[in-house]
Amino acid sequence: MNRLAADKRTQVIAALVEGSSINATCRMTGVAKHTVLKLLKDLGCAAASYHDANVRNLRVRRLQCDEIWAFVGAKMKNTSAEKIEQGWGDVWTWTAIDADTKLIVSYTLGQRGAETANEFMQDVAKRVSTRIQLTTDGHRVYADAVEGAFGADIDYAMLVKLYGASNDSPESRYSPATCIGCRTGVLAGSPDPEHISTSFVERQNLSMRMGMRRFTRLTNGFSKKLENHGHAVALYFMHYNFCRVHKTLRVTSAMEAGLTDHVWTVEELVSLLHPQVGDCRPPHLAGQAINFRLRKITSLLVYLNYQFHRLLPHSEISV
Repeated sequence: MNRLAADKRTQVIAALVEGSSINATCRMTGVAKHTVLKLLKDLGCAAASYHDANVRNLRVRRLQCDEIWAFVGAKMKNTSAEKIEQGWGDVWTWTAIDADTKLIVSYTLGQRGAETANEFMQDVAKRVSTRIQLTTDGHRVYADAVEGAFGADIDYAMLVKLYGASNDSPESRYSPATCIGCRTGVLAGSPDPEHISTSFVERQNLSMRMGMRRFTRLTNGFSKKLENHGHAVALYFMHYNFCRVHKTLRVTSAMEAGLTDHVWTVEELVSLLHPQVGDCRPPHLAGQAINFRLRKITSLLVYLNYQFHRLLPHSEISV
C-alpha cells in the first residue's frame, strides 16, 4: 500500500494547524483530498489518545471553562431530521484552560446541555490533582456539573456578563452586543475575587476560530462530517499545547505545565502516528464513550422542539 512520505505529511499537518482549509491544503501540497482527510483522521485519533493518556495529574491553581459554537453541515435551524441522523446540526466545543500555564486541560464536543456538561466536568476533575479555583460563565448547567464532579472540594464562581440592547441594523448584524457590566456569584468555596475571570478561555475561543477554518464564520469551510470535526479539534489542541510557543510565556503550554522539556516540532507531532491506526471514534466527542445513537435521538428531539416553536403561532401554544 502506498504511504505518504514523511515530509509531505509534515507539510499537510503544518497547513492544517495554521488554519488552512482542506481544499487549500490540497492545492498547496499537491496531496489528494481523500489522503488529507485520512491523515487528519489518523493523527486526530493519535492526538486524542496522547492527550488522554498524558495530560493528567496536573497541579492547577486557576481554571477557566467555556463553550464555543460551531455546526456540521448546516445550522440546526436550517437542517432536516434526516440530516441530523447523519450528525448535522449545531455542535459545541467545551474547553478548560489553565489560567497560569495556558494549557488546555480538557475538551469535549457535544450539545450545550446538562449531559455534555457533566461528562466534561467529570473529565476535568480526573485530570487535576489539586484544589482549584474555577470560573465559568453564567450557563446554568455548570452548577450541577461542577458539584457532581468536585463536590465541595473546589472554589467556584460564575461570571455573568450583562449586555446592552442589540442593534438590528444591517451594519451591525454580525457584531456582538455591547457589554455594559458583569456580576459574579460564588457557588462553592472561597474563590479569590481578583481571579474570577473568563478572559483567557474567551481569548482561546478566538484562537480556535482563527486556527481552524471549520470554526471561521461566514465561510463555506465548515465541517461536513461530525467525525472530521472531532479529529480537527483534537489535532488543533495537541498542536496548541505542545508545539505552539505562547508569546507571554515564551515556551509552550505543555512545557510550562511540566509535561515536556522542549518545544515539539510538527515532525514530532506527526510521529505520533502508528503504522496501523485502525478505526476510531471522533476524539473527545462527549467523552469518547458516548452512545452515538442516543446523541442522534437527542439532536432530533432538539430539532423537532425548535421547529415546533418556530412554526406554531404563539396563540396556539398552551403552557
